[in-house]
Amino acid sequence: MEVVIVPDAAAGGELIATAIADLLTRKPDALLGVATGSTPLPIYQALAAKVRSGEVDASRARICQLDEYVGLRAGHPESYRSTVLREVVEPLGLGESSFTGPDGNAADITAACAAYDQALADAGGVDLQLLGIGTDGHIGFNEPCSSLASRTRIKTLTEQTRIDNARFFDDDIDQVPHHVITQGIGTILDARHLVLLATGAGKADAVAATVEGPVSALVPASALQLHPHATVVVDEAAAKGLKLADYFRATYAAKPHWQGL
Repeated sequence: MEVVIVPDAAAGGELIATAIADLLTRKPDALLGVATGSTPLPIYQALAAKVRSGEVDASRARICQLDEYVGLRAGHPESYRSTVLREVVEPLGLGESSFTGPDGNAADITAACAAYDQALADAGGVDLQLLGIGTDGHIGFNEPCSSLASRTRIKTLTEQTRIDNARFFDDDIDQVPHHVITQGIGTILDARHLVLLATGAGKADAVAATVEGPVSALVPASALQLHPHATVVVDEAAAKGLKLADYFRATYAAKPHWQGL
């Protein structure tokens, strides 16, 4: 696992957007797994700016979802499909045909989960999966004590996660669904490159447990320690709990440019 400490969220967004641009240069039809929420927005904004400037051609890129609420009406502005289309697909100049995600309104949710896992495999696998982290250490919606071998499935959200997400629903927790479809931890670990961005002091404890704590189902994000190519990008506030922060700064400063992110 590589840990990169950046000054702020904008710097993190630019760094990761550059890595995605480099990937698209090497592999124009790369499958990019995207996360939602406020944390990854600087990534998408920086990447869209690179597309507009002509620095990178994203016209053949493919986009896939990490998770989706169960039961929100089709087209609901806070469904993750709507969010990804609005914040990622459209700004990159892509169409809906480039995008795939799980069906949160399927009559058979279990079958829809299995179908999405298969769709990712049929697409050749995810080349780069973006991740955020919850204050309790969850990734995707793999809440604490999720199986580290889990596949795409339905999950019940914890009360804390529903409270955290109420800000997207007019601060009304009653509007936040109780269930989601999420890529499982095992599914996430299938991606070739995992990139987790965490910003703000509220994520410091979760970041420290993920990076420096034991691999544990209690901290689902700690499973990234098992991945051969996992990158954790954190701002100074989110790095406050890292005992090895100085070491991480030194190793990144000495990293050969040709290695990339």
